[in-house]
Amino acid sequence: MSHISRIELDIKDLQSLKEACKRLGFEFRKNQQSYLWYGRWVGDSPLPEGITEDQLGKCDHAIKVPGAQYEVGVVRKGQSFILLYDEWVKGGLKTKLGVNAGLLKQAYTIETLRKEARQKNYRFHETKMKKQIRVTLTL
Repeated sequence: MSHISRIELDIKDLQSLKEACKRLGFEFRKNQQSYLWYGRWVGDSPLPEGITEDQLGKCDHAIKVPGAQYEVGVVRKGQSFILLYDEWVKGGLKTKLGVNAGLLKQAYTIETLRKEARQKNYRFHETKMKKQIRVTLTL
């Protein structure tokens, strides 16, 4: 069964998303026009807000996750991008992305902070802890 979900994260910086993918060992596929998913909506869950059934599986870019059968679609919505994926367990993404896609959200946030810090001449230091990452910015 297909359950297309939107990752609750608006992507405003595509380069930071590419860096987040690299950080996690994912492959950002520029200009890929479709993403792999179950292939048909079975109607047993609501569609993500602002997405029609005809738009499922279509994207502007995609993210290939090693070890997962399905992909994440990167879809332009106005001035930013949204991320869509099929969270069916056998598709493999749910496990690789973390709870509520937390691993991808965290990586994107860190890469966005790193870029902003560089632009403002701050030093960026990252410390990996047991269940989190601590980021320190200094002048």
